[in-house]
Amino acid sequence: MRAILSTELFKLFKQGKTWYAIGAVFLIEIIILASAYYQGEGILELLLDNLRQSFYFKGNLLNGNLLLYIVLNSLWFNVPLILMIVTSALVTEEYKNGTMQTTLLQAIKKWQLILAKYLAALIFTVLVIALMVCTTFTAAYSIFGNGDLVVYLNTLNFFPAEVAFQRICMAFVSGTLSMVFYATVSLTLGIFIKEPAKTWIASAFFLILCSLLLKVNFGMGNYEHFLFPKLTNTWQHFFDYTLSWKEIVVDHLLLICYTIIFGGLGVYQFNKKDIE
Repeated sequence: MRAILSTELFKLFKQGKTWYAIGAVFLIEIIILASAYYQGEGILELLLDNLRQSFYFKGNLLNGNLLLYIVLNSLWFNVPLILMIVTSALVTEEYKNGTMQTTLLQAIKKWQLILAKYLAALIFTVLVIALMVCTTFTAAYSIFGNGDLVVYLNTLNFFPAEVAFQRICMAFVSGTLSMVFYATVSLTLGIFIKEPAKTWIASAFFLILCSLLLKVNFGMGNYEHFLFPKLTNTWQHFFDYTLSWKEIVVDHLLLICYTIIFGGLGVYQFNKKDIE
């Protein structure tokens, strides 16, 4: 199993699109940081103009913590879409090139092969987010320094620098689970659809659908957060002024369960169907 996983990781990082995807993630960071450097102060002043009439703000609110929070918001659509395109190619490209049949002619069980692909997608996703965290933290604090964080979630929440750092770290860990969920879904879609272009469209549609359903009230009361579209923004809970640890733990466990379900569905489908 270890040899199969090593082979899948080698094939993944040998593909040009993998490095283009990593480059695209870093380019998003650069654009956010550059925009904040040249225009951030003016935008922040515009947003806080009315509040300054009622509150006194001490220190520079355009700081590294605010930039990290802005980068975190790229986890809504940009980063998961890039990850879904790359991870789905683990199966769709092999279907397209006909190498899937060749691989299975060797002494490899189908469930071992597809499980290795899911593990490769998980490792790739975690590595990308880890690199994103390292580069963003370094650049944000080096350029903009440290400071208090102000976040608007239905109301303005203010966090001292030390608390803000802790909340941001926990949010990135939570966001990684969401990215693993999306990567797993895209790989499963690739198993069912098989064609790269159609899988990319389906992955983008799934991502857009989750974003839309996130804002829909289904009238299910406390059970509403059991729907997986409601779990994809779990990282935002860490920016509520008072943390509800029970809700946070339940939401993360549910997200892990949905990830396993989608992954299990893909493994079952791949193991059941003949490779054409």
